[in-house]
Amino acid sequence: MADSSLHLLSNGGFIHHSSPSPLFPSLPRSRTLQFPVLSNSRISFVLPSKLPPRNPSIPPLSPPLPPPPPHNDHHSEFQEKMLFLDSIGIDFLSVIKDHPPVASASLPDIRSAVDFMTSMNFTALEFRRIVGMCPEILTSRASDLIPIFTFLLREARVDGADIKRVINRRPRLLACSVKDRLRPTLYFLQSIGISEVHKHTSLLSCSVEEKLIPRIEFFENLGFSRRDALIMFRRFPQLFCYSIKENLEPKLNYFVVEMGRELKELKEFPHYFSFSLENRIKPRHQSCVEKGVCFPLPELLKTSEMKFREKLEPWE
Repeated sequence: MADSSLHLLSNGGFIHHSSPSPLFPSLPRSRTLQFPVLSNSRISFVLPSKLPPRNPSIPPLSPPLPPPPPHNDHHSEFQEKMLFLDSIGIDFLSVIKDHPPVASASLPDIRSAVDFMTSMNFTALEFRRIVGMCPEILTSRASDLIPIFTFLLREARVDGADIKRVINRRPRLLACSVKDRLRPTLYFLQSIGISEVHKHTSLLSCSVEEKLIPRIEFFENLGFSRRDALIMFRRFPQLFCYSIKENLEPKLNYFVVEMGRELKELKEFPHYFSFSLENRIKPRHQSCVEKGVCFPLPELLKTSEMKFREKLEPWE
């Protein structure tokens, strides 16, 4: 079996056939990639049967390319990679600037990654956007990417119909090690009580030590107990995504100094940090000060502008 065209087996595994690649039907393969089927003892390079089938209406990322010349000249291979990426709308020199290892990546490996993403129904436009945000994918072979998709579907419990949305929303997931990043972060989130991690998959690419724990400690240092801090993150996991310096600190300072509110309100409504300080929090607070009223945080911030103005009318 020697082709990087993947086909879904009834038991949830992927296997290669000798049929032509959907992306390069006339191109002979220089490497055989084989992915074992699911066994009872371990999950290895497998995607489940609930994954949507290949959509034939989605065109391949690029037209078929002629076979490469039978020589190993380094300059020629560099040109082939440049022409190949250009054929799918990717600027080779820009990619090298963002991710230099692409320059030394082999053309078969790059094609392997492209073919795999094609088999997962990603369009040319989606793939170009993914490369722009995560150029590391071009130095990843299909055998590097399959464990990530397997993890998301099997362990993070992402529904097969949502897998494209998850990757498009957070392409950096494709550059993360399952063992060193994705799985430890999943376990940490579950350990603090965030059970539906599949709804917050963008967090899986975050470092527990460098990003998640420092944000919990930020609220503990303000005077929140560990329990209360974790309650805030369970209620609003996106809180992990916000910069301490650029988001949490300035909004907290305004909340305490200008608004004069108590911290316990943040425990009940941590979504406060998701609203724009300049465009939502300050203008509405100042409007309330002018009218001499004070609304609970959800009423102050969540309502539409029209409904907010209607709430102020009785105080005219």
